[in-house]
Order: sequence, then structure tokens, then C-alpha cells
Amino acid sequence: MDRVDRPLALTLGDPAGIGPDITLLAYQARATEPIPPFMLLGDPDVLAARARSLGVAVDIVAIGDPAAATRLFAKALPVLPISVSGTVVPGQPGPAAAAAIQRSIERAVGLTLEGAASAVVTNPISKAVLYRAGFAFPGHTEFLASLAGRPAPDAVMMLVAGDFRVVPVTIHIPLQEVTSTLTQALIVKTLATTARDLARYFGVARPRVAVTGLNPHAGEDGAMGREEIDIIIPAIEAARGQGLNVTGPHPADTLFHAEARKTYDVVVAMYHDQALIPFKTLAFEEGVNTTLGLPFVRTSPDHGTAFALAGTGKASPRSLIEALRLADAMRAHAEGRP
Repeated sequence: MDRVDRPLALTLGDPAGIGPDITLLAYQARATEPIPPFMLLGDPDVLAARARSLGVAVDIVAIGDPAAATRLFAKALPVLPISVSGTVVPGQPGPAAAAAIQRSIERAVGLTLEGAASAVVTNPISKAVLYRAGFAFPGHTEFLASLAGRPAPDAVMMLVAGDFRVVPVTIHIPLQEVTSTLTQALIVKTLATTARDLARYFGVARPRVAVTGLNPHAGEDGAMGREEIDIIIPAIEAARGQGLNVTGPHPADTLFHAEARKTYDVVVAMYHDQALIPFKTLAFEEGVNTTLGLPFVRTSPDHGTAFALAGTGKASPRSLIEALRLADAMRAHAEGRP
């Protein structure tokens, strides 16, 4: 299959959440805006039932070969079947679906690594549902790293909305573990991966990277904590020694207003909420989650399963549409086709 013709591999997500809703609505949106061809790795019956409940008229066709997806996409939503056990009720998640959720992710990654799909786009999952079924990873990011044969620290989570980008150094860990997890080596690795993949996937040749402190006011020269002095500043100096354009540590509370955002290409923050709260406040609808440091492109909507909205017709597909577009654009940059 020609590299340009390969479809995106869209995962099932939690079928009781809004994944089926936004998949259908994103496919429908191709009538009014450009949507790159994708195939869903999921249950055609679940998708058809959700279409009926939403009153959405979408032709759904089961395929046996990803090569058929791009050819069929203009007329029908292609689904590579992965059966979901039990009955799926919108808004009522259960562990019976966990095996299919996990298989969908594994299959999407496998097809992308094989070259049959161009990139992975993941619908939202409920980690609590997966944990009850024995899922051994903190979240999507760490699971994808494992499937790619990479150590978890190699996978860097970046949230993107146009030119606004944020990266947390530590991700899905309790807040009380952040300080013990932060190391100079981890920060330098995150900075290097971020800079490298901004060039590879986004065409930002020498990105301006702004690094936050961990403590209020970036520690106030040690008065509010020594992590900046002992860990973050040495990491910044080491990254600069590698030729990276890095500034900081900056107080996180003054780094996200409009004027500050003009001074950098990406913020690297020390922990999950330090990065994601300002990002989702400013760009919730259009935000996209992407994973750097993997041997394939992966994007996702920046929101969760929204069980309360599943099947109601109130879920917006905008973040998924942007995730599909970004995956296609990142793939094009990596292949030299901007």
C-alpha cells in the first residue's frame, strides 16, 4: 500500500463512553471539512447501535484488510472488527469490555508498526475500568511505550492546540511521589525528546523550550524548596550543553498568559496538573494529546470518556477531529511531505 494511502488506526476506547459518539460525528464531519481517512478498530454492532440511539445516519462497513479502509472511506465508515463482550449500555461502563479495549490498542499499534496504518489515534479510555480487569499500566502513554518496546520514560506526553504546547515531565503518579521521581536525567531526557520530535513532526527546527519550576515562584532561590537548585537548574544547564534552546526555571503561575505564550514553542512542566490545568482551561475543545518518543505517531482527544454524555448527542467531536488531523500532519512532516 502506498504510504500516503494508509488509513489512520482509530481505537475503540471505552464503548460505554463517548468514543462511539465522537467517532460517528467525526466521520460525519467529512461532509463539511477535511477529515483524513481512518478506520475504527472496534465492534461494528456497538457502533451501529450508538448511531441508532443518536439518530445519526452513517453507513458502517466491516473490513478484513486495512487496505480497504481508504478506498471505502468516502462512502462508509470502515471498521476492523474487534468484538466487545456483553451488552454495552451508554454511560454504564463495566470490566467486560476491558479485553476489547486493550486488544484495540494493541492491534492499532501492531498495524502501524507493520506499515498497514499510518498512525494511531486513541479514543478515551477509563483507567479505573481497565484496572479492575488487571490492566498493569498507569495510562495510555505507558502502555503504548510498552507495546513499542520502549521504557516508560522514553514516552513523552505533549498536549497541543495550534502553536500552544505543554509537556509534563512526570505524568500518572500521585502528587506526593513527584519530588522523589524528578531527576536531572529524567528532565534532560524529556527536554531532548521534546525538542527532537518538535523538529521531526512539527517542523520547529530549534524549539524554544520554557521549563517551569516545581515550587511556588520557582522556589524563590531555595526559600520555598531546593528542587530548582538541586535538580531543575542542573538539568537545564545540561540540556543547554546539548545545544537545546532552554530557559527557566520559570514560575508556573506566570507562564501561560497570552504575552508569555509568545516567548516559547513549548512548556515543559514538572507534573501532570501543572501542565494540563492551564492547557485545558485555555484549549479544552481543540486540544490534542500526542505521545512523543515512540516509533510511530500517536494522538488522542485531550478529554476523557464523559460517561454522562454518552448516547445523549451532546458530546463534541472537535478534539477527536483535531487529533485525526494532527496525526495526519505529524505523519506528513515525518515523511517529508509538509
